[in-house]
Amino acid sequence: MTDPLLDDVKALLDEDFGDDRILKQICRACENNEVISNYERNYVRQLAEKHLGRKPEFTPTPSIADKPSIPDIQIPEIQPIQQTQSFQTEVPRISYSKSKNKKIMFGIGGLALVIILAVAVSFNGIPTGTTINTPSNNTPISLSIHTDLESYNKKDLISISGVSTSTGTVNLSIKNQNNELVWAEQISLKSDGRFSTLSIAGGSGWEKSGTYTITVDDGKEIKSDTFSFTA
Repeated sequence: MTDPLLDDVKALLDEDFGDDRILKQICRACENNEVISNYERNYVRQLAEKHLGRKPEFTPTPSIADKPSIPDIQIPEIQPIQQTQSFQTEVPRISYSKSKNKKIMFGIGGLALVIILAVAVSFNGIPTGTTINTPSNNTPISLSIHTDLESYNKKDLISISGVSTSTGTVNLSIKNQNNELVWAEQISLKSDGRFSTLSIAGGSGWEKSGTYTITVDDGKEIKSDTFSFTA
């Protein structure tokens, strides 16, 4: 079944209405089944109402309440097990043979050496059979966000992407140099934890040039990045 949004985008491109760059980006996202922001949908809807004389039908974005909640899995902490070794000393049978006495003394000396080594290990605080794990330098990133460029001009298209180890949705926002909110959106995470969306540099709050901050919040962590904007 053809997506009405894709039909409107193609019609606008054929009639040369709107910004070709933005419409082509939305067209590509529709064809690749990528996430399309509410900002882009409203942009196409307004153009379609104005130039095509119809109102496109969009599938509403599911709310957080419609999504099944996944309970957190509590992983039990594994306590190291200290193994206690018991040594049973067998009393050798003592005879009056000199050769047997030598064997007995050798056996008692070896057993005493084993006991001394076991006591030394216990005093060092390392339980028998315990494996010492060293920290790995390949710890996966739990949350990240970045833009495709470091600077933008007015009406430029900002491509936003990142990854999260959480599930469900993440909240994205952009604030200007005065810490004022100029854009916000909630998007769903893909099955591999990645997310991506688009935003247009311009509108209310984008009147001044400066450093703008983009933030992602997945409910567990908050990460930010910055880019420069020229009005």
